[in-house]
Amino acid sequence: MPILENSLDLERFAAGADQACALLKVLVNRDRLLLLCQLSHQERNVGELEQLTGIRQPTLSQQLTVLRNEQLVSTRRAGKQIFYSRSSAQASAVMDVLYQQFCSPTPEKKDDATAQS
Repeated sequence: MPILENSLDLERFAAGADQACALLKVLVNRDRLLLLCQLSHQERNVGELEQLTGIRQPTLSQQLTVLRNEQLVSTRRAGKQIFYSRSSAQASAVMDVLYQQFCSPTPEKKDDATAQS
């Protein structure tokens, strides 16, 4: 019976690995990372995202389409405006870790920078 349990575990882990790879494949793009960072605390429209990220409108729309197709963001229409927000709990969790490791001014990072100087 343990062989069957191990086989089931392997299948479950393989499925999880496939999902993780699919998410990471989407996150590997710098523009998409910037967009998801800007959507971390509130929804934003295209104009706000363009101003905050410096990504020009054609590229911005293309990357938002990728994020929407992958169900990492959702949209809400208000008149002529479309607002974007994060919709994937898994992507949000990964983005929180990335922010903490690479963007947050933590004491450990300050010590590392001081030690390298």
